[in-house]
Amino acid sequence: MLIQKLRLQRGWSQQQLADLSGLSVRTVQRIERGQGASVESLKSLASVFEIDFSELNQEPAMTDLTAPDTASAPVASRELEEMLALQHVNRLKRFYRHLAQYALVMALLAAVNLLTSPHRLWVVWPALGWGIGLLLQAVNTFELLPILGPDWERRQVEKRLGRKLSS
Repeated sequence: MLIQKLRLQRGWSQQQLADLSGLSVRTVQRIERGQGASVESLKSLASVFEIDFSELNQEPAMTDLTAPDTASAPVASRELEEMLALQHVNRLKRFYRHLAQYALVMALLAAVNLLTSPHRLWVVWPALGWGIGLLLQAVNTFELLPILGPDWERRQVEKRLGRKLSS
């Protein structure tokens, strides 16, 4: 997430970061998803971002938000908010990419259907099947069903812990 945050702060695309660092776009995408990166890749990224390599090499520490150290709590809270916001933006990006693919493929299939067998509209079936999947993804992305939303998750965690979550 740190790589993505640094990239977004500079207004760079993944392609621009890949070009500047000498890495492939695929490698940048993989690192931004939180998968492992080689030391050489991290050194290259640290050089591009003009930061110390050790800052990228660190594993993100799990901060105990219930600890009495109130000085670090606002920082941890801000980092958590940023992480959640980045995750939401990634979900939005995946949804819109999926929507564009759906529109393109369905337009192509409709053209093929109308050119080859206009008397039988078989394109409805793949459109309906894929459309249902897209609808479910939209419900998840935009949190349209509050029954499985954040409040439900919090209640389930508290039920599992047998206590209220600390704030």
